[in-house]
Amino acid sequence: MGRDDLNSVPLCPGWVGNGRSGFEPRVWQRRQGCWHHHANQVRPSYMPEPAYRPYTTKFDIEIDADHLDNVLGPLTSANAKALDEAWDVVQTGLLSWRTQLHLLAADTDARVRSHLSKKQLTGTAVTLLLDQSGSMRGQKMLFSAATADIVHEFLLTLGVSCEVLGFTTSHWRGGRSRNRWKWRFRPHNPGRLNDLLHIIYRSFTDNRVSTGGWVYRQMLRHDLAKENIDGEAIEWAARRLLDHPANRKILIVLSDGAPVDDSTLSENRPTYLTDHLQEVVGHIVSAAQISIASLGISFRPHDFYPQSGYVESPSDMGNALIRLLENILTEG
Repeated sequence: MGRDDLNSVPLCPGWVGNGRSGFEPRVWQRRQGCWHHHANQVRPSYMPEPAYRPYTTKFDIEIDADHLDNVLGPLTSANAKALDEAWDVVQTGLLSWRTQLHLLAADTDARVRSHLSKKQLTGTAVTLLLDQSGSMRGQKMLFSAATADIVHEFLLTLGVSCEVLGFTTSHWRGGRSRNRWKWRFRPHNPGRLNDLLHIIYRSFTDNRVSTGGWVYRQMLRHDLAKENIDGEAIEWAARRLLDHPANRKILIVLSDGAPVDDSTLSENRPTYLTDHLQEVVGHIVSAAQISIASLGISFRPHDFYPQSGYVESPSDMGNALIRLLENILTEG
């Protein structure tokens, strides 16, 4: 048992979640050499709901996009062919769209420079955090990859530091985290119950203005997109951003919906992940060290974020993100 499991297994008498309405008192009896609990009362109103926590972090992964084969395995021939076709669409099929976005970026560059000094721009860092859940497959992911490529170049040309990150899970249905939970006798209200996969596409240390966008090709892997656990992904991105020496820090989340992970939600209260997302964003806003915003794709994220944008069509992502960035960079 690893250190991260010590809080995952009910080791002593106390209160235990009943899996339905809250906590129940744990009454212990010794039978056949083992301790067993019997729940016989509901949680009193003054007992708080369990705080958000991962059941285990042992199987969570942070990885550079170029090394995704180490996590997902090599592509099958069918998936490799599909990836080649999707990347060809990004590189050639979206050529007119990319040209128009480059023109918009150039116009925006001039307006931003008229408002901000070179020192202000070089003293700013922006993180783009992309939801890579299963619902983002197809057009949404195609335009996410193309948008990230162009917007990253736009920010670096301005002198703004930029990092591009993605988040999903390594498995469907809980992966190794859920298996471990099963082996540990399925304690109630286990917390987050899936294996996080956090991906670095372009780090702050990679300040090349143009790389041909090749690293974003990995976004289009059919075997990548799974579940989205937003709260912990935002905490991860914010920690990385806080380590940057810039005076001004901006975090923008691109997502097409509220956090969802079936494995976690089936064993905790239905609002477990959305409650944590709101808590994380609330802490960031209160700390006032990072400006946080979101761009929703066929989803209005204003319930979660203090500042947000919205597009109905994935093809509008690029324009909307550049306009959102212009508003945030030049505000105040």
